[in-house]
Amino acid sequence: MKEQITKKLVLSGLFIAVGIILPIAFHAVEGGGSIFLPMHIPVLIAGFFLDWPFALAVGVLTPLLSSLFTGMPPLFPVLLFMIPELAVYGIVVSLLYRKLNMNIYASLIISMICGRIMAGIVVWILATFFMAKLPGPVVFVQGAIVKGIPGIIIQLILIPIIVFAVEKFNQNNEFQKSV
Repeated sequence: MKEQITKKLVLSGLFIAVGIILPIAFHAVEGGGSIFLPMHIPVLIAGFFLDWPFALAVGVLTPLLSSLFTGMPPLFPVLLFMIPELAVYGIVVSLLYRKLNMNIYASLIISMICGRIMAGIVVWILATFFMAKLPGPVVFVQGAIVKGIPGIIIQLILIPIIVFAVEKFNQNNEFQKSV
């Protein structure tokens, strides 16, 4: 039991570290973060390999620590909608894939939709109650999707490849252990 928790904590830390380091490379391109969505990739992958509480932690801590260490994303308002968005990504992927045994693509797409909806809700809250100068939630989500099309394509191609490869490796490893 203790080994399983340790393994999950180590994996969580790895996903958080990748989620902090990967965006640094993409921010070399003007607007690269919102175009290529590099922080989303390790959070979504975490959901495929971790139970939802750990995936939630990765989704919350990745943008928070990245903001503290690198200044990306900016605290207000971006961090405030990225934390719930990425938290939802981690939770939904984990529940759909690990608990409900949905396929990779359905789990990924549904989680991406749910995360964007959450971001839209938070944008509405920030604009309505905190007078943040943000577009309406529908316009915000539409704009984020259109601008993030390259990142969405990367996620839809790269993440299933990584998940399939790791699962195949783990199956081969389990087979070798049992022989």
